[in-house]
Amino acid sequence: MSKIAFVFPGQGAQAVGMGKDAFDSFDRSRSVFEQADEALGFSLSSIIFEGPEDQLKQTAYTQPALLTVSVALLEALEGKGLKPDFVAGHSLGEYSALVAAGVLSFEDAVRTVRARGQFMEQAVPSGQGAMAAVLGAERATLAALCEAITAEGSAVELANVNCPGQIVVSGSAAGVEAVVQRGKEEAGAKRVIPLEVSGPFHSSLMKPAADNLQTVLAEVAMKDASVPVIANVTAKAVVSADEIRSLLVEQVYSPVLWEDSMRYLIEQGVDTFVEIGSGTVLAGLINKIDKSLRVISINTISALEALQANEL
Repeated sequence: MSKIAFVFPGQGAQAVGMGKDAFDSFDRSRSVFEQADEALGFSLSSIIFEGPEDQLKQTAYTQPALLTVSVALLEALEGKGLKPDFVAGHSLGEYSALVAAGVLSFEDAVRTVRARGQFMEQAVPSGQGAMAAVLGAERATLAALCEAITAEGSAVELANVNCPGQIVVSGSAAGVEAVVQRGKEEAGAKRVIPLEVSGPFHSSLMKPAADNLQTVLAEVAMKDASVPVIANVTAKAVVSADEIRSLLVEQVYSPVLWEDSMRYLIEQGVDTFVEIGSGTVLAGLINKIDKSLRVISINTISALEALQANEL
């Protein structure tokens, strides 16, 4: 029997105006935006719907904004009775998955990711960290190059293992620049593209942010998951609230094993993936992992209506 996984996007999927049609169309979705504004003490919904884009792109706003839109669309989808067998999220998206699995209340989640974003912005002084997307390199070869550069004194690590041929590296500005310069010759990369980010996310340089987040998470109520959550850190299913809490701290400075997570779900019999939130980034990654899978992106109400017309 086929199984369904709900997957939730992370940072980079944001766009001004995202989720507005859900806000306008469904009371349950509108309530999510209202809860976010109340929980944070400012109008996050105005920033989401109206911008300015430069503010929405700031990590401390991007993270709660993407969570809010994903949960608003989830509410619209769940109102139609569709339930997942598994949930997963890419980096920040793991918090949306935890709301979907009943681990976190939405209010606690949105406050937590707001703090997470602030901690990540503050962890490394501006200009000292960087990230780059490496296209076409083998994981083991790229990892070896990063280890060599780090041993030379400029820290750089694998940060996001997204799909075959797409890996993001993160670390010191000098370390990432070394990958940019040496990636083609020494790791077989076709291209190495520096990313516009505010810090070296998912690298060991984020440990100060993880320490601060651990303090916050210690005070947040969590329940065991109602459906298995695939953790970014391990690419395995987790249900225990205590284990989830620990993994969320590790996630800040550990690589996002997205390709591994999707392959694990395929092994569990998942053949339908429903991406819930802004954009279609995850659908693109999943299609590169296995083109035979059914992947549906619910990023607008029209997409939800199209899903209803073609029932799963």
